[in-house]
Amino acid sequence: MKLYYLLSAGLLMALHTNAQQSKIDTIFFEDFNEQNLDRSKWNVEVTGHTVNDEQQAYVDSAATIYMAKGKDAEGAVNGALVLKAIYQPGFTSKEQKKYDFISGRINTQRKMEFTYGTASARMKMTAGAGLWPAFWALGNGKWPDCGEIDMMETIGDSSWVSHALHGPNYFGDTPLAYRNHFERGIDVTQWHVYSVDWSPANLIFKVDGKVTYTVTKPMVEKYGRWAFDNKKFIILNFALGGGYPAGYNKVAKPYFGISESTVNKIKAGEAKVFVDWVLVTRVKA
Repeated sequence: MKLYYLLSAGLLMALHTNAQQSKIDTIFFEDFNEQNLDRSKWNVEVTGHTVNDEQQAYVDSAATIYMAKGKDAEGAVNGALVLKAIYQPGFTSKEQKKYDFISGRINTQRKMEFTYGTASARMKMTAGAGLWPAFWALGNGKWPDCGEIDMMETIGDSSWVSHALHGPNYFGDTPLAYRNHFERGIDVTQWHVYSVDWSPANLIFKVDGKVTYTVTKPMVEKYGRWAFDNKKFIILNFALGGGYPAGYNKVAKPYFGISESTVNKIKAGEAKVFVDWVLVTRVKA
């Protein structure tokens, strides 16, 4: 683990070095090293309804969105953002919809939006059927016409993460998706850097600096309009259950897409997503 941490630290140093070179601009950098979430950079989303048959409500609470320091940051030297899932049966949203789980979701909409560049995040996550954290970018306007870039999604199987694009005529169960399987002994519960290099011609997804999936503009236009020339904002969220996990794990009870063992992890306070940092860079014109 010490060697792996050093490699991860080296990757961050390389990203910083590249960003400081004359041909690279740093558009956004968040190290999550403050006591609280920096709301000049991030919006906290609160939901009164959910999509994809997800089982959680997103709330603005220090119980679900907080900063971890020291050993609680689990290897993030300057601290980490934690998104935590909590079992809270009977939670009622302002729209009077009831949930048994609450969680966290943040975004940079209208605070940091970018067109083209490299977006990266160093993350580690709890495994468990139905745990569905994601690091993604979304355009403004009607979905899916606005375009969505999923740099990292995991639905609880610790052995792989997925990348995907959504846009007009290629959304939902999109044909533009890929599951990247880790090598033996490596999984989502360890720190990894997830990123995308976004240009007018293609999107190149990477894990720990290694190219895992490439989508070109002609590949997209086989299905619909290229929806990736407009500004996007970053989203970090921790969903629970719903269509994507259930479609894979086939779990219907005790909750749609969430297994009993995962519910027990949530009840025990073990279902967490750690984010060490988020970095967006762009090559100067």
